[in-house]
Amino acid sequence: MVRSEAADVDGYLTELPEDRRAVLAEVRRLCRAELAGFDEVMAYGMPAYERDGVCEVAFASQKRYISFYLMRSDVREAFEERLSGQDTGKGCLRFHKPESVDLVLLRDLLKATAARPGRTC
Repeated sequence: MVRSEAADVDGYLTELPEDRRAVLAEVRRLCRAELAGFDEVMAYGMPAYERDGVCEVAFASQKRYISFYLMRSDVREAFEERLSGQDTGKGCLRFHKPESVDLVLLRDLLKATAARPGRTC
């Protein structure tokens, strides 16, 4: 699944294979817990979290991996050492197996994102 036509995140999650659904439901739970004041929306066919209309975080089940998108370059730079061993792109982390999703790292990235506004890439 690259781009979902689901109207909301609940619908998105129901489309996923069971093994990915469980871990992405947990990622969603973390986002909702840590991103107080953010709006949960569907953007570009994936769950996203916006502050003041600006998307700062998103996640998706891609064909070959699970992606966690962090649009805040300041947060990525602050976590440069912890991200160094991860499969990363310009603004995303890729997890090739559901069991490899580092929920502790994601929680810490979410907390740092929520702590203060910043510029997105």
